[in-house]
Amino acid sequence: MTDLNIDGMALAPGVVETIVFIAANEVEGVASVAPMGSGGLRSMFGAKSATHGVEIDVTADDKLHVALRIEVYYGYVLPVVAAGVRSAVADALSCQVGIPVDSVDIYIDGIQFAD
Repeated sequence: MTDLNIDGMALAPGVVETIVFIAANEVEGVASVAPMGSGGLRSMFGAKSATHGVEIDVTADDKLHVALRIEVYYGYVLPVVAAGVRSAVADALSCQVGIPVDSVDIYIDGIQFAD
């Protein structure tokens, strides 16, 4: 995603991704935001950005489409956690960025056991 321009304000992709990352991690049951794939030069050197696992696109009608990969703690109901993440991300983006969210796709990539 390139810079997102809204009413004379330009947001770098990392800004929007960070909002999504924080909103998702605040939902009860979310263990972590997982990486969006395991290829490329960054993964060879073990480098991960704080927002690895978040993908943002702007639709043709200037709405946001978010794809997010998460891991959930064992014992939580997966559809409930996914719905909570979907709602938290859409609310955070709507309030903080001021652009409508078209969709938030949640991919559950794993289960973690609490320590």
